[in-house]
Amino acid sequence: MLFKLDKRRHFRFVEDQLSFADKKDAAVFRGAVTQPHRIRFMQEMFDHPLVDAGQSNSSDEHPEWQKPFMSVEEQLQYKFLICLEGNDVASNLKWAMSSNSVVVTPKMKFETWFMEGTLQAGVHYIEVKDDWSDFEEKIQYYIDNPLEAEKIVKNAHDYIAPFKDEKLEQLVCIKTLERYFELSGQLEKK
Repeated sequence: MLFKLDKRRHFRFVEDQLSFADKKDAAVFRGAVTQPHRIRFMQEMFDHPLVDAGQSNSSDEHPEWQKPFMSVEEQLQYKFLICLEGNDVASNLKWAMSSNSVVVTPKMKFETWFMEGTLQAGVHYIEVKDDWSDFEEKIQYYIDNPLEAEKIVKNAHDYIAPFKDEKLEQLVCIKTLERYFELSGQLEKK
């Protein structure tokens, strides 16, 4: 990714007023379920006692998965926010990392301006297996060890801080484009 695109959708942050300790001991997911990995998630996790999972699009195949819209503020009531990549990145990842909840996701496959490849499992988020078989064990660990979860929240906040600095982001954008033009021969090197 050369440039920071679709900022309104992908670089939205929240001011979470609820502490991790005051949230529900569960995870939440709301989103469209059309891709195979999201379908697999719903097959495995729908009706799991530690997950409030709901499909936002209509579906003739699984009408039981459809649940009412849930606002970001409602999702912030949960200790764990499930961030699933869709056709590309998980569009909720940035606001989820700015919350006082912990992101839960399988290994991320897409790389953007947010540098997802530099995020570390167990440091910035909780990574689960693609088949979700270790989900319950990992969530229960962080419910039982809230100080460990709060470290992840702090690390996530530290990670997103530079992205919230608009002047720094503008400078990095300009310098990135400048370097691209230099390397592609469209600008003379200084």
